Amino acid sequence: MIVSQILKSKENAGVVSVRPGDPVSVAVALLSEKRIGTVVVSSDGVALDGILSERDVVRELGKRGASCLSDKVSDLMTAKLITCTPDEQTDAVLEKMTAGRFRHMPVLEDGKMIGLISIGDMVKARLSELAMEKDALEGMIMGH
Repeated sequence: MIVSQILKSKENAGVVSVRPGDPVSVAVALLSEKRIGTVVVSSDGVALDGILSERDVVRELGKRGASCLSDKVSDLMTAKLITCTPDEQTDAVLEKMTAGRFRHMPVLEDGKMIGLISIGDMVKARLSELAMEKDALEGMIMGH
C-alpha cells in the first residue's frame, strides 16, 4: 500500500495548524479541542515550518512547569522534519517513524504539504491489508 491510499481513506477534516509566533497555550487548546496529538506549524498556512506535538509540550512542562505555555510555538516545535511523499510504500514510512520515534509525518508533494499521517493511520492500513490477504488465502484454500 502507498501513502496516497491512506490519505484518501482518512476522514478529511483538514490539517490543524498554528503560527510559529502563537503562544504554546493556543496550540495546547487546539490539541485538546480537536482531540489530536500534533499541530502543524506554518507561518502562511502553506509552508511547513515545523510540528508541535503533545510530547513536545509535556517534555517542556516536565522541565519548566506551566510557564512554557506562554512561550512561542517556534520555541518548542520540531523544525527538522522527516517527511514522505504520496507514492512511498507504507512499510518504508512506518520504518522511518519507528526509527525516529515519532508518531506523525507530513506528506509533501512538489514541496507542498498535502496531508499528515499518523502511526495509527499506518497500523489501520496495515491491518486492513492483512485482513484482505487472509481472506484471499482462505478463498484459495477453500476453492472459492
